[in-house]
Amino acid sequence: MEIIYVYTRKRSEFGRPCSFSDRPAKVSVDIPPDPSMASGFVLRNPVDSYVQHASDMSEHEVNTERVEVESRGVNHVEGCWPKDVNPQEVEQTTRFRKKAEKDENYINTITHLSALMEHCIKQNNAINIYEEYFGEEEMAEMEDEPPFAKTINVISKLTSFFDVLLSKRDPNVTKRTATHLSWHPDTCKKLAVAYSSLEFQQNIKDMSFDSYIWDLENPNKPELVLKPSSPLVSLEYNPKDSHILVGGCYNGQMAYWDTRKGGLPVEVSTVEVSHRDPVYGAIWLQSKTGTECFSASTDGQVLWWDIRKLSEPTETLVLDITRKGLLENALGAVTLEFEPTMPTKFMVGTEQGIVIACNRKAKTPPEKITSTYSGHHGPVYALARNPFYPKIFLTVGDWTARIWSEETKESPIMWTKYHLSYLTDGCWSTMRPAVFFTTRSDGTLDVWDFLFKQNDPSLSLKVCDEPLSSLRLQDNGCVVGCGSKLGTVTLLEISSGLCTLQRNEKTLANAMFERETKREKILEARHREMRLKERARSEGQGMEMEEKPVESPHEVLDYTSRDFFEVIEAELRRRVRAETQ
Repeated sequence: MEIIYVYTRKRSEFGRPCSFSDRPAKVSVDIPPDPSMASGFVLRNPVDSYVQHASDMSEHEVNTERVEVESRGVNHVEGCWPKDVNPQEVEQTTRFRKKAEKDENYINTITHLSALMEHCIKQNNAINIYEEYFGEEEMAEMEDEPPFAKTINVISKLTSFFDVLLSKRDPNVTKRTATHLSWHPDTCKKLAVAYSSLEFQQNIKDMSFDSYIWDLENPNKPELVLKPSSPLVSLEYNPKDSHILVGGCYNGQMAYWDTRKGGLPVEVSTVEVSHRDPVYGAIWLQSKTGTECFSASTDGQVLWWDIRKLSEPTETLVLDITRKGLLENALGAVTLEFEPTMPTKFMVGTEQGIVIACNRKAKTPPEKITSTYSGHHGPVYALARNPFYPKIFLTVGDWTARIWSEETKESPIMWTKYHLSYLTDGCWSTMRPAVFFTTRSDGTLDVWDFLFKQNDPSLSLKVCDEPLSSLRLQDNGCVVGCGSKLGTVTLLEISSGLCTLQRNEKTLANAMFERETKREKILEARHREMRLKERARSEGQGMEMEEKPVESPHEVLDYTSRDFFEVIEAELRRRVRAETQ
């Protein structure tokens, strides 16, 4: 081997320490200021600067010794037998046992061991050595934490005055209400909001008809502007195809959009076959094609549609509880409810405070209205089935929220207190069976946990100064969107205690609902019995009144006055006797 280059170094220089010394500062470069160059710069005020601070992390790798695994078998044989006894022979082992049991030493040994064994058995029964003493520590901490909610985003149609000047978005004096919210079914990063002015005769000239789809990661401007022929009152994403949305308009028309094709509707129903009033409810149905939906309006009709052919509805139902099918007797629908697990059933909340339960697959139109529930003094603004117990449903109207069971028709099983302000919307929690949300006209969001307390909400949060008009919860149950009368949508993150299923909560909630349902059944039976007795008594009194002569008003006044003064005199005599004694 030939050596071409040779590097040499003194041995004393290997590992030689550094030698530092103090010395005065030395100017390397000096650039004096040039005032003439100041005109070439633009002053930034204010200045935004970004600073990112992250912890220094290091990665280490260690090669450990390889673990060698070996499989070994163990042959277990029955021992403790003498050499002359074969354990496989039953006769020999039985003969030896009988011989050993007759031995006095055997009896004494068994007596001694039995006392020790009895002590161990009693000890095991008294103390569970496998008990986990700190298993509920984490859950207890979560329960002790007071409920709270924090605002994570605020979406407004007008982000600033410059947006109005530059983009001309919604330049109206009359603020439009956020009437309906719909979360994107695949990702919770998008929110469709329907905007409409529901004030009577407040639709001023040149008011915008647009509704928006917002991207929460970029809330400064909408991701897509929906341009209907009339303001949208309801808007829903298709759960099977997230690119498709269906909307109900203020003039009663139905329209659907494909976000891949832009903001104009793909098809709109004709006015002649549409609703006559605003469409307050539009819900997608569970179908193979994923194109069927149904709608409800205050004109008293429920219409079924296929978006592939919006020229006419596929089916019609008139909400006439007299079951005559007359449109002039129909009750105006304000809200719709549909549970996919019960594809033939749906419920309608009306302006008159009555909830109508319907069955689409009934043979005749009168049979489609199965039952009614009456319990509100005004319109039913929200109607929702419990996601865990579909027979339990929530209604929101007037000043209260009420919980109903399908088995009790005359009265709710539970209800909230009467508030000072009107309730506008409500929904169940998707994660906890006894938690629900309500919004009020004073801008307050209430979170109720009926397992915790029923007199007051567990959390009451002032969201804004204007009335809240709409409410929608994400499927994960942690983020809730609240729409206001002025069109502002506030997104709130709920604390983990209100959106995390607790231990045995389903069992406790089910027991609570069943107990209250049973109680209401007993009360209903008692009320029916009292009404029958009252009716029988009134009929009997009517017969007696026919037989007895009718007294004149003067006679009634005379003996009533006489009885009154007799009572007064008796009381005075009693007081005189008491004083003399």
